[in-house]
Amino acid sequence: MRLYLTGFMGAGKTTIGKALSKQWNIPVVDTDELVELFTGKAIRDIFLEEGEEKFRQYETAALQSIQEDPVIITTGGGAVQKQENREWMLTHGIVLYVYCDVEHIFNRLQGDTSRPLLKDRSAFIELFQSRQAYYKQAHYQIDTTGKCIEHIVEELTFLIKER
Repeated sequence: MRLYLTGFMGAGKTTIGKALSKQWNIPVVDTDELVELFTGKAIRDIFLEEGEEKFRQYETAALQSIQEDPVIITTGGGAVQKQENREWMLTHGIVLYVYCDVEHIFNRLQGDTSRPLLKDRSAFIELFQSRQAYYKQAHYQIDTTGKCIEHIVEELTFLIKER
């Protein structure tokens, strides 16, 4: 089983991926970490030096390079923007949209300088809304707003493992 976690930045994909990995005893791979490993650069530096389009190319390569199975794969918030990535995930595993209320995310991330697309509030909300149709193409969706990680893991274990 390959489980792809998609969703907006700050929705909890990485935290959930690590918790599921521990609970299910299967590896977790983060595509952002792979991009940094492959390029030897921090994501914010890739954005600054090479631009978002080049980063998205690296992201696709990282996504398609993962060979493990079973595995949990946490993706960057914008990975779903490319149709190639959406099709890859939908045909190579189970895609889960990790939803969290945009205001909750924005408040949580304020001051995080490691996120290149975290700008002003209105741009943040606009970006969130522009990706919703892509996220909703997932096989499953979970709302994490206000939930503790233990509850989320329990809910996902029932949803995915009982499938």
